[in-house]
This record gives sequence, structure tokens and C-alpha cells, in this order.
Amino acid sequence: MNRAYWLITGILLMTILNGCGQEPEKEPPAPPPEVSVPPVQTPAPRAHPVTQETRDTYQFYCAQCHGTEGHGNGINAPHLTVPPRDHTKADYLETRTDEQLFTAIQQGGLSVGRAPCMPSWGATLNENTIHSLVSYIRELCQCEAL
Repeated sequence: MNRAYWLITGILLMTILNGCGQEPEKEPPAPPPEVSVPPVQTPAPRAHPVTQETRDTYQFYCAQCHGTEGHGNGINAPHLTVPPRDHTKADYLETRTDEQLFTAIQQGGLSVGRAPCMPSWGATLNENTIHSLVSYIRELCQCEAL
């Protein structure tokens, strides 16, 4: 037989022998499709945390009008011309900044264009206490500032 025949036969034989006993190469598996999972939103810790003292202050000064749980149904509520704000309703409170709530507590309702029967507490409560009350109102409404 001619030389080309043996050469081709040898190449085929080597290819067969080298390929025996080995798994054929597989294509690497495709990476799984990326699933877009929104990050878990954890609220940032507030600069003025709510303490038991904050809750007690709310009960002493605010609950008379806003109610013990913040629903706007305090003992004075039926006697007011403008109903007290329900601090558990996020739909309104989400449209207010923390600074607006702070000013309303410190300087009274008229200072922010709200009810004149909301008194000014700035001479009674210090700024840290008022900031903490703002945090407590955010806790009651389970909402963040505008």
C-alpha cells in the first residue's frame, strides 16, 4: 500500500486511541440567568432615637389631643374646631419633612400653616425631645419624611 494510505491510517488510529476512555469535551454550562432581586430596604437609624422617655412625653403632652396611640382621638379632640392629626396615617405625614413636623411641634400649628389650636411646645420641650417626638411620629405612621 502506498505511503499516504498508511499515514492517514496512522493518524486515524492515533485519533481513535487518544480519544478512547475520555469523556467528550462538554461546553461549559451557561451561567444562570441573572435574577433581579431588589435590595432589602432597611431604614437608616434615626439621629434621634425613640426612647421610653419619648413615649412618656408623647403620652403627657400629645395624647390629650392626638390620642394614646396617635389616632387623633384624644380626650380633647371632640372639643377642637380642627380635628387633631392622626399620626398613624402615612398618606399625609409622608408629604411632610421632619423639619416641618419639628417646627409644628416647637412653634405651633400656625407656624406651618396648620391648625391654630396646635400649641407651641418650644418653651416646654427642648430640641432633642422634639426631634425624638418627630421620630416617634414617624414610628406611629410607619413612614419616612418627604
